[in-house]
Amino acid sequence: MIQALNNTLFRRLGDGVFVTMIASILAFLYLPVIVLIVFSFNDSSSLTLPLSGFTWKWYQSVFANEDLLRALRNSFYVASLATVLTLVIGVPAAFALDRLNFPGKTLFRRLVLLPLVLPGIITGISMLNLFKLMGFSLSLETVIIGHATALLSVVVTQVFARLQRLSRSYEEAAADLGARPWETFFLVILPNIRSAMIGSALLSFTLSFDEIPVTFFLTGRDNTLPMYIWSTMRRGLTPEINAVGTLIIAASLVLIVLSVSLLKADDER
Repeated sequence: MIQALNNTLFRRLGDGVFVTMIASILAFLYLPVIVLIVFSFNDSSSLTLPLSGFTWKWYQSVFANEDLLRALRNSFYVASLATVLTLVIGVPAAFALDRLNFPGKTLFRRLVLLPLVLPGIITGISMLNLFKLMGFSLSLETVIIGHATALLSVVVTQVFARLQRLSRSYEEAAADLGARPWETFFLVILPNIRSAMIGSALLSFTLSFDEIPVTFFLTGRDNTLPMYIWSTMRRGLTPEINAVGTLIIAASLVLIVLSVSLLKADDER
């Protein structure tokens, strides 16, 4: 009887320690986010407690700030085109790694993965030297190329892993039924790797949207949103920045829900 009580006590104690540990980790991760959201509605411009009241004026200030909105549009422009570029190059590269045998294949695979391992500052400096050598002027387009170079490995690894799990019997069955290679790709292969493409595209977009090191070296006169926030915070944290952060969090949640819904529908089919 005593042994059973001891076992129950230790089990409850262990469960309590585990719950406390999980709660501490979640607090460490999300308490700063909660603070950011709360202070974005604070009526006072001073980021101190207690809160002075509820207001929407910082959000109104964000949408009235033309420099911030221009930086936001630039970030969407850069992230969107960089994502498209990574897909255009990354998907064929993944197919080459999965379907073709050629000299230097192992080296090619490692070189494709190298930008994912290298620090962003190294990629930024390297691309800056290349553009200067070629006589290119720094602009948002050079930022797009730099982001695509840095994030190409994200698409290649995700699509390549999905292709490795895809049975060749589907393609053989399509060929037996008279499908041409391009028909097999669009009607058989593409639907089966769509989830990997969507996931890698969303990840590439997110990483490109908040990229700073590569952008710092390759941007010209046009700011992206992370660079604008960084330059603004050098003069001190303002409630406007909290409002921008809250809007980005909300947009990220919508994007996550949308991606999960698309992937779930894809898996059900």
